[in-house]
Amino acid sequence: MRYEHVCVEAVVHNPPPEVVTSEQIEDHLAPVYERLRLPAGRLELMTGIEERRFYPVGTLPGSISQQTVKMAVEQSGVAADEFGALLHGSVCRDRMEPATATGVHAASGLPDQCVVMDVSNACLGLLNGMLLIADMIELGRIRAGVIVGTETGRGLVEGTMDSLLHDETLTRQSIKAAFASLTIGSGSAAVVLTHQQISKTNHRLLGGAVRSDTVHHDFCAGDVDIQDGRPRMNTDSEALLHAGIALAEKTWAEA
Repeated sequence: MRYEHVCVEAVVHNPPPEVVTSEQIEDHLAPVYERLRLPAGRLELMTGIEERRFYPVGTLPGSISQQTVKMAVEQSGVAADEFGALLHGSVCRDRMEPATATGVHAASGLPDQCVVMDVSNACLGLLNGMLLIADMIELGRIRAGVIVGTETGRGLVEGTMDSLLHDETLTRQSIKAAFASLTIGSGSAAVVLTHQQISKTNHRLLGGAVRSDTVHHDFCAGDVDIQDGRPRMNTDSEALLHAGIALAEKTWAEA
C-alpha cells in the first residue's frame, strides 16, 4: 500500500510514574525461584528488560488516553475543527461497552463529526488505527485524525506473580508459559495524521505492507481470570519468536 497525501504530524507518549524493575519482580518470586532452582537475573538477561512502568491501581486506560490525546493534538498544532476521526487502539479498555474511544472523545474537544471507535488487535492496535486513519485521509473523507492507546499491565503482572506463588504443581517447564507475562508494563501513546495540505511537518507516511500467518494464533493467548478479575496470559515465547521472524522475512520481501 502507498499513500500520496498522508503526513505524520505528531507522535507523543505519556509514561506511567511508577517504575518496577525486573529485579523487584524476581525478589517477589524468590520462593518460586528457590524451589525450582532458577538463577536470579534471568528475567532481565533473557529479555533485556531492566524495568517497566505502571499506572496507579484502578487506573482506567481511557482516563490516561484523554490526557495523551490532548498532548498529541496540542503538539500537532492542528486546529480541533480539522479532525475527522478519533480511534482508541488498545488491548485494555474501560469496559466492554461503550467504546473507550467515546469517553476519550467526550473529553477531547474534537468535533462531533469525528469517526469514534475502538480498534483492538493485540499489540497492533495503534498501527492498525494509523492505517485506518491514513485510508480515510487518502480517500478525502477527513483531513486529520488521531489514534491513541493506553495499556495498563499491572493486573497481568501482579496476577501472574500471585498465580506462580500459589501453584504447587509448577515446574521449570510449565513456568515458561508465564514468562512473557512478567515482561509486560503500562504506557500510553498517540499519533496525529493529517492531509499534506494542512501539514506543518511534511513528514510523509509513505505506506506499508500487511501479511498474516494466523495458523499460529494460539501461541499467545490472554483472558480475564474468573477467580480474581485480573488477566492471565499463556505464551509459547520461543515458538512465537521463530514464527514472527519468518513472517517478518516474508512481509519484508513483499513490501
